Amino acid sequence: MSETETRDDLRSFIESLQGTQDLAVVEQEVHWDLELGAISRRTCELDGPAIWFRRIADYSDYSIFANPIATWRRAAVALGLRPDAPIPELYQEYMKRETNLIPPRTVKDAPCKENIVIDKAVDLYALPAPMIHEGDGGRYLGTWCIVVTREPETGWVNWGTYRFMVHNDKFLTGWPAPTSHFGKMLQEKYVPHNQPMPVAIAIGANLASHLAATSTYRLGREESALAGGLAGRPVDLIRCETNDLLVPATAEIVIEGEILPDRIAHEGPYGEYPGYRSGEMGRGVLCRVQAITHRNDPVLTVDCTGLKDCTSIVTSLGGGIAIQRRLEREGIPVTAVYVPPEGATHLAFVAVKKGGHEIAQKVLNALTARRAHLSKIVVVDEDVDVFNLTEVIHALSTKCHPGRGILITTYEGRAQTLTPYYEQEERSRLAGATAAFDATWPPHWKLSETPVKATFEGTYPEEVKQKVLANWEAYGL
Repeated sequence: MSETETRDDLRSFIESLQGTQDLAVVEQEVHWDLELGAISRRTCELDGPAIWFRRIADYSDYSIFANPIATWRRAAVALGLRPDAPIPELYQEYMKRETNLIPPRTVKDAPCKENIVIDKAVDLYALPAPMIHEGDGGRYLGTWCIVVTREPETGWVNWGTYRFMVHNDKFLTGWPAPTSHFGKMLQEKYVPHNQPMPVAIAIGANLASHLAATSTYRLGREESALAGGLAGRPVDLIRCETNDLLVPATAEIVIEGEILPDRIAHEGPYGEYPGYRSGEMGRGVLCRVQAITHRNDPVLTVDCTGLKDCTSIVTSLGGGIAIQRRLEREGIPVTAVYVPPEGATHLAFVAVKKGGHEIAQKVLNALTARRAHLSKIVVVDEDVDVFNLTEVIHALSTKCHPGRGILITTYEGRAQTLTPYYEQEERSRLAGATAAFDATWPPHWKLSETPVKATFEGTYPEEVKQKVLANWEAYGL
């Protein structure tokens, strides 16, 4: 028994999913080349359970756990809530926990050190990296992972989730977005000094750590403390074997290496979270792997990316809350934000106390000032439930003036290159555009000018509504 709390790990999460009937265990042998990915992809699209593949062709010592958090039910379980908790409750719980950051603790012994392979003994082909989609540039080892890097001047540590592909037995290639913390850190702090950037890739860690790594967190704050807040207790970290980075102690697999400052290699294409194969990627960062540590009987975690995947859910949760916090800091009267998973992280619904053209413009400016990942923003009044697609569509259809209510901004150097509709030339310049749809009533309208909703909530007297609700079952409804 190591000194770390081994039950706060991926395996305890798998057990929880078994208990809530949100896990399918596949005992039949499946092949890592496309078969596993095809099963996982279809399950995502059907809102099916997570899948634990117990027998992988050519890899008898490994199993693969696919799509850890690709439904709201599994996100609820990850937060320790009942699986049928409504989405607003998940948002509220996350927001409450993120205000109570708990710093991690460092341990000297951990499950991820049960097996240690260093230097010349490293063989990436010993890991069951799957060929996930037809047309992928290679076998992807890093899809549901925590990538740890450190800013050399300040010591600030960043956790993120970035894709990594097997290049050969000793090297990985990765694609961090140029606007990501990883990409900017490499280009601004290491490349100018021709210094390699130490990196650690933790695969299959405790779920709170993965949620923190996928969050849109403020620059300068450390995700390890957010992970503690989300878990309600300190996350145990342990030092790597070949560098000074700290990784989650209960991770199933840890890959240690360095990103070379003067070399690139082929990476991609890859079937990404917007639901399309991104064929424009070609020059990836090159990571020289120096060590692999792992647990006994390790479980490789895989996010079978595409339409409706883990990324859609975790970005909806952590990303939506980050958008709300950002708007609050800008003084915008925001009451709720929802990033619907169906929008593949490109769409956000924003509810405000007071709407109008000026507020919609402020929302648009705030969400495109630094990194412009959203391409469409729908701004609604606070009486619209942003978690109810019916209400949002109704507001967009009936309140957004097509001649005055659509605001568009263009930019360069901060666009999301995975946005499918950008042309290749736009991607090369990180150029793009975002539209905000003002689906609010003009603030200068008098109450008598504002249309009244012909709905149960909006039309009937309170006493009538209460009588109807109290007698609902008596009506036989």
